[in-house]
Amino acid sequence: MDVLDRAARGERLNREELVELYRRPLPEVAAVAHALRLERAHPDYVTYLIDRNINYSNVCTVGCGYCAFYRTRRQPDAYTLSYGEIGRKVAELEAVGGKRILMQGGVNPDLPLEWFEGLLRYLKERHPEVRIDAFSPEEILGLEKLTGLSAREVLERLKAAGLDGVPGAGAEILVDRVRHAAAPARIPTDDWVRIVEEVLALGMYSLASMVIGMGEGPEERVEHLLVLRELQDRALARYGHGFSGFALWTMQLENTRLAGRLPGATAHEYLQTLAIARIALDNIAGHQASWPTMGFKVAQTALYYGANDFGSTMLEENVVSAASGNVRRSATVREIVRQIAEAGFKPAERNVFYEIVAEPDVDALLASPPA
Repeated sequence: MDVLDRAARGERLNREELVELYRRPLPEVAAVAHALRLERAHPDYVTYLIDRNINYSNVCTVGCGYCAFYRTRRQPDAYTLSYGEIGRKVAELEAVGGKRILMQGGVNPDLPLEWFEGLLRYLKERHPEVRIDAFSPEEILGLEKLTGLSAREVLERLKAAGLDGVPGAGAEILVDRVRHAAAPARIPTDDWVRIVEEVLALGMYSLASMVIGMGEGPEERVEHLLVLRELQDRALARYGHGFSGFALWTMQLENTRLAGRLPGATAHEYLQTLAIARIALDNIAGHQASWPTMGFKVAQTALYYGANDFGSTMLEENVVSAASGNVRRSATVREIVRQIAEAGFKPAERNVFYEIVAEPDVDALLASPPA
């Protein structure tokens, strides 16, 4: 049976078959991906999340060549926000109806584990209804090295202080040859997988992610998807839960040291990999479209290439936007609802587990003046 026919039947494809999809006409692959999206997620709705990104510090010792956000401790624009400054950002999110923050920073050796515990307690005491998903696997690895504790011990202490989840950032392409060529000091694949599995073992949230455009080919992209699929299989079998969803975006290089040295990725490659990810990741139902890196129009198109979610409002995005002036830093609920409705779907607000929590009055919202 042809590989696309097998995919359309919902059969699990192996490595060679998934690589073969990269050689097939994209409209044919997209048609299969969209049909599977309609089966695996609600066929009528496209969801979105009201949240905020908070970058508590830009000091980092890892020094990835594709990052324009990080600073050394001695640079004049290096910063670490105070608890009060972070709390004010959370309050601004609550004022627009948001109940989740995504908080990350650099690997800052001046911040002990107790600083993070104190921050979490401070926020939970003042904003008890807000979810705190924070500290990438890279940051947890940094705390391992700083404290001498295991990832499990670090995560247990952070969870006790109020941490709800750890975002799956820093995955990029989970193939060490690709990772080390672009950023030699970046967290290795085994450590990323190990730390995320500890997060899931402790019953906390994480998101599967992927960034293309680091010089990888179809084989490495498929390898990455298989790492995620196998980790999700293990987590579901052992813990009864796993990644809440999947997010794909393209490497932004314009303002980085690797501009002109890494190829980046085109809109065609983005849509192609998104469609193949929908086919490959048969154990993850929620797939995001990336409006910040691709723009609204490509993100709308992505809703017919396997995506069933339009991501989040973010309110503030600093890391990816630092690498490229073409990246949007935020979007309003009105803007996201308009994009979803114009693409032919019903907009619905969700939580981090892709559960619908509210349906906006689309007509009233779109009739209101822009914020």
